Amino acid sequence: MRAILLSGAIALLFSLLGTRFAIVQFTKLGYGQEIREDGPTTHHTKRGTPTMGGVAIVISVIVGYIAAKLLTGDAPSATAYLLLFLFVGMAVVGFVDDFIKVFMQRNLGLRSWAKLIGQTIVALTFGAVALLPGLANHAGIRPASDQLSFIRDFGPHLPWIVILILVWVMVNGTSNATNLTDGLDGLLAASAGIVFAAYTIISIWQNNQRCGRPSVEIGTCYEVRDPLDMAILAAAIAGACFGFLWWNASPAKIFMGDTGSLALGSVLAGFAIMSRTELLLIIVGGLFVMETVAVMLQVSWFKVTKARTGTGKRLFRMAPIHHHFEMLGWEQVTVVIRFWIITGLCVAAGLGIFYAEWVAGI
Repeated sequence: MRAILLSGAIALLFSLLGTRFAIVQFTKLGYGQEIREDGPTTHHTKRGTPTMGGVAIVISVIVGYIAAKLLTGDAPSATAYLLLFLFVGMAVVGFVDDFIKVFMQRNLGLRSWAKLIGQTIVALTFGAVALLPGLANHAGIRPASDQLSFIRDFGPHLPWIVILILVWVMVNGTSNATNLTDGLDGLLAASAGIVFAAYTIISIWQNNQRCGRPSVEIGTCYEVRDPLDMAILAAAIAGACFGFLWWNASPAKIFMGDTGSLALGSVLAGFAIMSRTELLLIIVGGLFVMETVAVMLQVSWFKVTKARTGTGKRLFRMAPIHHHFEMLGWEQVTVVIRFWIITGLCVAAGLGIFYAEWVAGI
């Protein structure tokens, strides 16, 4: 527990101070955000706000996690190394995308195919290594499983190629979902912080009820390789997000950019995979699901109506859906706070289901 508190507190403090330093340096370098011309007119005042703040989040997480391990004298686990690889790897893809945007002074970065290639390389490398039998612990538990999971593994053992495809879908889907959510001041930073706080709680509970621990019954234990280390890392990410929120809350002094949004989404998928809560993520991360589904519906409806009538129609005034409410006249702060509430409700529902399953198992 001491390591969890240390990692969260150190990451929060480092993010709070490091983000301020990033604001000053990125402003000097002219790394400002370009704004969509078709977006809400109130966003035009944000043009030039420093971006790539996700760098501060990533560095803060690494510092917080490593400092906690050094102070407690524990070695990092294979699970933590894999999650950090996923986190940093996607951050690099996002950083390249952000850098091209600010260098070219336009709202488009990497070509979609180039971005997808980068995401695919990181996701498949993560999935392939996580499935290696050589990374199994003394109980034979690997970082990732070859079965589907909701709160525990279920169903048949699947071929590696199928699992890798599922990992690719989860990592890319979740990273793109958080990328879509990152459109209003403080929206993603707080929402992600809340979700990772939930995964800290889930990992602590799994560690206390892990298989092989004395007094824990076989039928109710969790087959997760390194739940304690996952809790330490999740606490660091949550702390870094809340530290960044201090500067990212409206009116934002800095944006996290794709550097932060892709990294947070991908490592969230990693946590779901390694904690055996893949389908539970749909509930815990309900806000991200809502944002993604809204975009899919908007695009699909536009294409269908255009094919039928020659004129495309839209379900929402603008997608992602947080912009729809802005176009309806809601203040940005109102949209953000209400979406935070939605996140809190989704997390509460997910944690409730998680705990209820354990109680029912007894």
